[in-house]
Amino acid sequence: MLLLAGTRWLNEPAVQAWRTVSLAITVQALPFLLLGTALSGAINAFVPADLFTRVLPKRPALAVPVAGVAGAVLPGCECASVPVASSLIRRGVPPSAAFAFLLSAPAINPVVLTATAVAFPGSPAMVAARLLASLATAAVMGWLWLWLGKDKWLRPLLRHRHTGHRHGHSRRTEFRLGFQHDFLHAGGFLVLGAMAAATFNVTMPRSVLDTFSGSPWLSVLFLAGLAVLLAVCSEADAFVAASLTGFSPTARLAFLVVGPMVDLKLIALQAGTFGRAFAWRFSAATTVVAVVASVLIGGALL
Repeated sequence: MLLLAGTRWLNEPAVQAWRTVSLAITVQALPFLLLGTALSGAINAFVPADLFTRVLPKRPALAVPVAGVAGAVLPGCECASVPVASSLIRRGVPPSAAFAFLLSAPAINPVVLTATAVAFPGSPAMVAARLLASLATAAVMGWLWLWLGKDKWLRPLLRHRHTGHRHGHSRRTEFRLGFQHDFLHAGGFLVLGAMAAATFNVTMPRSVLDTFSGSPWLSVLFLAGLAVLLAVCSEADAFVAASLTGFSPTARLAFLVVGPMVDLKLIALQAGTFGRAFAWRFSAATTVVAVVASVLIGGALL
């Protein structure tokens, strides 16, 4: 609409660069978002709701890593993992295992890893580092909750959401509604994230970038904080990270590990589902664990 209005400032070089970067990130990531939400909708409609309670070990300490690995079967964005984790808890899955699943699902599923491989061509180490750091973070957070978590931090789950097929409803209708909701919801965040990333790339003074990118520790912390603020969908964040070429691979790994686990929209979703007392504690601890895992694994592989 602005282009049709013929506004002059839209032809400025900086605005044209912003438009190019924003559209490039969106167009690159859109097929992966489309595939991920379609698969997520199919799982929601066709996979039995009690599947995880049947396959998880009875001992919570063993259920945590198994649930973390099981996150690979939910190829959706992080927005879908919160209601799924809530449903798992209501069906008797230990909260520690449900939270491990919540963190790993948007970070290690095949769609996200494939998108990462496409965004970082010729760099399989980045894919492996993201997989290992994300799994390590999910497992450690699950064990921390098993050790230190308190039920009083979780508010009663009174809203009975359902993540499996409901009798009397068409599976096709459930698939269509789930896909439509997830794609439009995540797609909006994708566009906003692409616009924010483009704004960051175009407007951030080079001196500021040099200050952060020149320091190994500051660059990691800076991109971890940026991941929280940008709130890019996990199926698109690899393309944003790949555009941050001035930063080290370890710093960009921190962006990829922190983003799907802690961002502004996730904190809001967790607060609404589990309670604010849980959301702030869990998000803060997850950020610290994710940064440490990224530094350790990134330093070894990248």
